[in-house]
Amino acid sequence: MTWPSAASELALLEAAAREAGALARVLIGKPLEIVSKSDGSPVTNVDRAVNALLAERLQSARPDYGWLSEETPDDPAERMGKSRVFMLDPIDGTVALIRKLPEFTISIGIVAEGRAFAGAIHNPVTEEMFIGAPGHGATLDGAPIQVSDCHDLAGARVFAPKSRAAEALWRSPGPSTDFPQRRSIADRLAATAAACADAAILFGFKHEWDVAAGAAIVAAAGGVISDLWGEPLAFNQAAPRVPGVAASGARLHALIIERTRGSLDPRIVG
Repeated sequence: MTWPSAASELALLEAAAREAGALARVLIGKPLEIVSKSDGSPVTNVDRAVNALLAERLQSARPDYGWLSEETPDDPAERMGKSRVFMLDPIDGTVALIRKLPEFTISIGIVAEGRAFAGAIHNPVTEEMFIGAPGHGATLDGAPIQVSDCHDLAGARVFAPKSRAAEALWRSPGPSTDFPQRRSIADRLAATAAACADAAILFGFKHEWDVAAGAAIVAAAGGVISDLWGEPLAFNQAAPRVPGVAASGARLHALIIERTRGSLDPRIVG
């Protein structure tokens, strides 16, 4: 089988994300329907409507692809048998959406043979659109982006929970590092790709649907993204999650891994 090119995949993802963003803008202007999922997290009618639209657009365009979405029951046996898999979070940052904060995104990735192949991350409120595929480049609203060339943790801007980073990584004496906050995981990775920050660090297990698109965009922007021990991220696992993430430019990434490789590995029980 001849697979679609990266350019073709990005065009599909961007068109779908823009259509989904337009739908989200309409729905957030109306009263929200909010319920709690089995894990206690909230889900709204916007999450579900965006998921339904993306399922229709993407699966009809690529019927041979697997599917992994936060708002769709997972079928590991089905998706793990596919060479390419859509991985998406229809609304990443649902709490921000509920609070009417413009800090949520639509995140759509394509994984090929277990690696992040292409991604689109769209903020429906600001209408920012990040897209990228490794080897093909990354853009923000059509303009090329690259990761920061920062090579020193002193003065670096790092998306990470300040208390967790200070306890686990920045023990005294530690560098003076700024820890800006954004609610959407996908947004943090996209912003890192665009050098709005120098790095993003995610501790503990994260769902593959939160990370896949951002991983593709960071790599496309010339960055390095790995787990907290410097190993490549592997997607389309039976339990679809990664054990932590470090994303940045190459020189800063090596410094981050020096500090994070001593972190507790959530895959180790006991």
